[in-house]
Amino acid sequence: MATPSPLPPPPTVNLWVILSESKRIINAHSRHFLALSLLFLLPISFSITVYPSISRLIINQYSPSHTTISLLRTLSPKDQPPNSDDIDPTTILLLLIAYIVFVTVFNLLSIGSITYSIFQGFYGRPVKLISAVKSSFTSLFPLIATLTSANSIVFAILLILGLVAFLLTRVIVLIVPDLEVDYASTYFQALSAVVTLIFIAIVIKLYVNWILAWVIVVVESSYGFTPLKRSKSLVNGMESVSLSMIVVFSIAQSCLVLISNITAYDIEDGGKIWTNAVFVFQIVVTSALLTGLMLYNLAGTTVMYMYCKAFQGELAWEIAEEFAREYVSLPFDYDGKGPHVVSVAYNG
Repeated sequence: MATPSPLPPPPTVNLWVILSESKRIINAHSRHFLALSLLFLLPISFSITVYPSISRLIINQYSPSHTTISLLRTLSPKDQPPNSDDIDPTTILLLLIAYIVFVTVFNLLSIGSITYSIFQGFYGRPVKLISAVKSSFTSLFPLIATLTSANSIVFAILLILGLVAFLLTRVIVLIVPDLEVDYASTYFQALSAVVTLIFIAIVIKLYVNWILAWVIVVVESSYGFTPLKRSKSLVNGMESVSLSMIVVFSIAQSCLVLISNITAYDIEDGGKIWTNAVFVFQIVVTSALLTGLMLYNLAGTTVMYMYCKAFQGELAWEIAEEFAREYVSLPFDYDGKGPHVVSVAYNG
């Protein structure tokens, strides 16, 4: 009797595998994720696309070279001198704060709803819009607490690096008393560049380890520093996948926003009526593409969370507990043709 051949090893988990599984879940519940995208992601994309143009319009100075009048003058247009720079900074600051708060809140709401839905869809559970919206508001304050914790760590690192750079310059002055510190000198600029590069490298490393923190807040109901530590332990061994997700989506979204801003600036300088249609068209296209990218970014992060749990040996036990004596269809495609069906039995 011939012995059965062993199963081939599972495929290497990479960005393509994660995005393919994300696409499968999204396509299976396309209307659901379309509704969530319209509710939470589209307002973010639209505001990111439109805000630069609005801010330029608001701070636009009344001068002979402009055909528009600033919306934030402290004086009326009749009393305004031709080349005055008298703009109310408080109003501009409040507008910026409102924009940041709006984007942050909707971003956290989208994380709570889409992460919950992807997690449910991964296990083949029913995906309901009301439950997803409820999850978004339930997870809002834990996500805010986790975001505050992460930002506090980043800010503390920035302060430490700044303090080290300052002390280093003081030590150099003590060693060389005749040396005058010139902040415009090449040496000081080189030191600033080194400190900046170190800070960027540390932040990238932190966010590679923290990529799953937001999923953990929603799925595991934790908050603060706990999801950050938990994410680091899960990402261990999957850092390359985490880095690739951050790099790919960051570059794609940044390029879209940059192209949109350049296009809007060129259209604004043209000053022709027909360009208004072009301006609206580029806003619609950019907002739609940004919405899709953000959706797949959130979905991919949630799917990566599941793969990281499987990589750490946690997923099998979780499935055994929940689907006792049931056949479970998992997205780990061993033969490249379809889901691999796993039979698990749990003896409580």
